[in-house]
Amino acid sequence: MILGLSVSLPWNTRLKIAIGAAKGLAFLHGAEKPVIYRDFKTSNILLDSEFNAKLSDFGLATMGPEGSNTHVTTRVMGTYGYAAPEYVSTGHLTTKSDIYSFGVVLLELLTGRRAMDKTRAKTEQSLVDWAKPYLSSSRRLRCIIDPRLSGQYSVKGAKEMAHLALQCVSMNPRDRPKMPSIIETLESLQNLKDMAISVGQWPDQSPKSQKYATVKGVKGQGIFLTRSAMVASAKP
Repeated sequence: MILGLSVSLPWNTRLKIAIGAAKGLAFLHGAEKPVIYRDFKTSNILLDSEFNAKLSDFGLATMGPEGSNTHVTTRVMGTYGYAAPEYVSTGHLTTKSDIYSFGVVLLELLTGRRAMDKTRAKTEQSLVDWAKPYLSSSRRLRCIIDPRLSGQYSVKGAKEMAHLALQCVSMNPRDRPKMPSIIETLESLQNLKDMAISVGQWPDQSPKSQKYATVKGVKGQGIFLTRSAMVASAKP
């Protein structure tokens, strides 16, 4: 199965997928000769029947810089909306380029929106540009959490994931965390029980509260699992 758009996934499953995908990237980046995945995105994350995530489609992967080199220079390829801005503008590729893409996927898991959606208003088409202003405020963050979660998500977990995503999509590659740090942060969120609906941080879905749920077009489409393709698991 591939991560896509079809059946809504619960919070803990989204977190499990993020951790599994992060471990896949960490495996590549931590190899004796680091590998840059270059096309990390939701549709390249494979899921087994227990939602364990593996990476697929290594067609654009490339060896990382060696020796004193800080980057490799390649023709710009990948998927618009996921590619790091410095890579798009200069062709300079590092493992931090993958970190940016991972941050975009975290935002998809949080909001239920696609990385790039041309059907939306121009100011909302880029998920990163649209979401950034909401990520540093706990009060504003809940306005962009995927409404299909219906408040069944950890308040602290969402806050920490949002902060992590914001670090990952930093315009300065040096400010982006490394994969081991990302994994440590995500794993620390697994057993949190402070569900938003239980602690009064999620509105009910009565007609009076619908305005809150859709303010500024933040009503999302949900991150889902599609069974349109059955695929064999791939090693990270």
